[in-house]
Amino acid sequence: MSEPKTPVPTPAGDTYKGWVFKWTNYIKGYQRRWFVLSNGLLSYYRTQAEMGHTCRGTINLATATITVDDACNFVISNGGAQTYHLKASCEVERQRWITALELAKAKAARMQAESDDSGDDFPSSSPPAAPGQGGGSQNSEVQSALRTLGSKVEDLSTCNDLISKHGSALQRSLSELDSLRLTGEAGDKIRQVTERATLFRITSNAMINACRDFLALAQAHSKRLQKALQAERDQRVRLEETLEQLAKQHNHLERAFRGASQSNATADNKSASGPGKGEGSDEDDDNEFFDAMEEAPEFITVPADPHFHKRSSSNISGFNSEMCPDDQSLNEEPLAMNQESPSQELVPLKKRRTRISDKPNYSLNLWSIMKNCIGKELSKIPMPVNFNEPISMLQRLSEDLEYHELLDKASKCQSSLEQMCYVAAFSVSSYSTTVHRTGKPFNPLLGETYELDRRRESGYRSLCEQVSHHPPAAAHHVISDRGWTLRQEITVASKFRGKYLSIMPLGTIHAIFEKGNNHYTWKKVTTTVHNIIVGKLWIDQSGEIDVVNHTTGDRCHLKFAPYSYFSRDVARKVTGVVMDKDGKAHYVLSGTWDEKMEFSRVMQSSLGGENGTEGKQKTVYQTLKAREVWRRNPLPEGADTMYYFTSLALTLNEYEEGISPTDSRHRPDQRLMEEGRWDEGNSEKQRLEEKQRIVRREREREAASQRTASQSEEAVDEDSLTDPSLKSAPHDSHLALWFDRCEDQITGEQVHIYKGGYWEAKDRGIWEGCPDIY
Repeated sequence: MSEPKTPVPTPAGDTYKGWVFKWTNYIKGYQRRWFVLSNGLLSYYRTQAEMGHTCRGTINLATATITVDDACNFVISNGGAQTYHLKASCEVERQRWITALELAKAKAARMQAESDDSGDDFPSSSPPAAPGQGGGSQNSEVQSALRTLGSKVEDLSTCNDLISKHGSALQRSLSELDSLRLTGEAGDKIRQVTERATLFRITSNAMINACRDFLALAQAHSKRLQKALQAERDQRVRLEETLEQLAKQHNHLERAFRGASQSNATADNKSASGPGKGEGSDEDDDNEFFDAMEEAPEFITVPADPHFHKRSSSNISGFNSEMCPDDQSLNEEPLAMNQESPSQELVPLKKRRTRISDKPNYSLNLWSIMKNCIGKELSKIPMPVNFNEPISMLQRLSEDLEYHELLDKASKCQSSLEQMCYVAAFSVSSYSTTVHRTGKPFNPLLGETYELDRRRESGYRSLCEQVSHHPPAAAHHVISDRGWTLRQEITVASKFRGKYLSIMPLGTIHAIFEKGNNHYTWKKVTTTVHNIIVGKLWIDQSGEIDVVNHTTGDRCHLKFAPYSYFSRDVARKVTGVVMDKDGKAHYVLSGTWDEKMEFSRVMQSSLGGENGTEGKQKTVYQTLKAREVWRRNPLPEGADTMYYFTSLALTLNEYEEGISPTDSRHRPDQRLMEEGRWDEGNSEKQRLEEKQRIVRREREREAASQRTASQSEEAVDEDSLTDPSLKSAPHDSHLALWFDRCEDQITGEQVHIYKGGYWEAKDRGIWEGCPDIY
């Protein structure tokens, strides 16, 4: 017997992965790429993390040729359309890849030939399956496995015939050499080679026979395996049915429990209860990339000496020598917001819902609807509910309060610069709920309202009203018992450009704090929805936000970096600097709008580093250790089937007693969609829109009778589509019910500001003057 040789490593199973250098171009040369060989296809990615969403190229080995250049290089080509010039790290690694590729190519070619040959015979060879059981599929899988084993044995038999043929020829040649009557060492060598050749042929025959026995054994036990598989399948079906019954019973018991709890709470409003927590609040880049080159950062941050602040003030230019008491408060644990309890009786908090109906899987021809919408204002296009999520734009606006605790903490800050950090983090946090939310909120009807009363749980009350229809505008007002007020009027302008949809919120957000009378303003950035027609939808935020404290002159400049294929930074990155009125930096903010934000105290700033894109020097900030100011709450369980709603969003459309008749919770088309009745929801949506058109035409006729012919509403409405200056003017005689139109004293804009009366009307239960919009 000869000594066994070390076999060449071969891939396990049908998949082989690894790093290989691929030729890219004459500038970059060979670049390291991650290659995956599976099911006869060779694909490559820039990194392993891209395997889930971005494949850079794929080649089918069934029709490809594999050639070896030298010890480490090899080439894969499919006839000119695709050619990969690859280089392994060493000769052994190259041989492993060649072996794996040759085996995969042979298997792919053989399966392709079998598919072509047996395509017509397959239906007759497969026995009919019982309805709902899939027996035919299982039998086909077993038969396919047996055919594969048979083909393997046939391959081995072919190899055996070749070995026998070549072995016989070798033995004849050895016999001819032996007939020359060579003596001495040469004769001994020839006899030794003859013996080894005979032994090799015997071993190969034994291997072939063992494979035939294995095939026979597999065929003999196939029926037993089929019965076992069918038994497991039947048991799984029974378990699924049992689980479904248990889920229905659990849902029934939960509803009964909620009903009993509500009735008990009504009967005993003064029962004692411990203070409960406020309601819990809760993120690929597929096929679409920005082609813009990577932008250089506006500044550079480097860690400073942690004991830097203990030194005496130096003469270094740009050093923040003033030390404010906010250093200590920033390093403390998060403030407990529920320490201060109002002097009122404690009542049990309402239990909010944690689930809504799962989103139905309705197919829709997107292009048939969107092809006529290119270049138009999206708010003026009648869209089916299939594109929506079951909340209105007013509720979506109220969802900005997901992280209201940031404003609670800001209201307790001693320093306005520290307070700015929390306000800036709040301005970023509102985008964290959009990362998976590709659905479009319902456009509110004119006069529609939405209240979010979380005074007992979180200390705030929120009210929204749709104050204009063209352009669509919503006014929002929030008052908190913890020392802050938030108000905004948002007009959404959107344009559909074929491959992507741009959503531009217009309007200013105001945050006013009682402590220090600090008044902050900022605007929202542009939201872009990519892959509208083809590919998986994904959302990006881009632009800049200036958060300004009009009381002290402090300012925070935030930059939302758009996604770029060429950027090495993390996706969805946000950076910012908090400066005082003199332009001196005090804090640096960094993070992502979908995950978290951190802040760092600036100890020293100077000009240095590489020149920027316009020849300007970047500012270098030396900072203390970064601390987290905000982190996104996790999504509830099963959020992927519930429109990726957060815990707060799941409760927004939950029906409540005593709300205004114009509240979004009463909207029938939105309620039908939430319940999964989309066809009825579409019919109801058309009815509501037509009713709104009739009311608007009547209102325009009344307004036109009071104006001259040159100032008719139709002319204003047409001009407003092309003249942006007319968009701020009211287009009809509609007057908001709960908001007054006036000029903002801070920004000079014409806005709607809450005039009061809503919560008093709710307490009385009298809703006089509310329009009939549903």
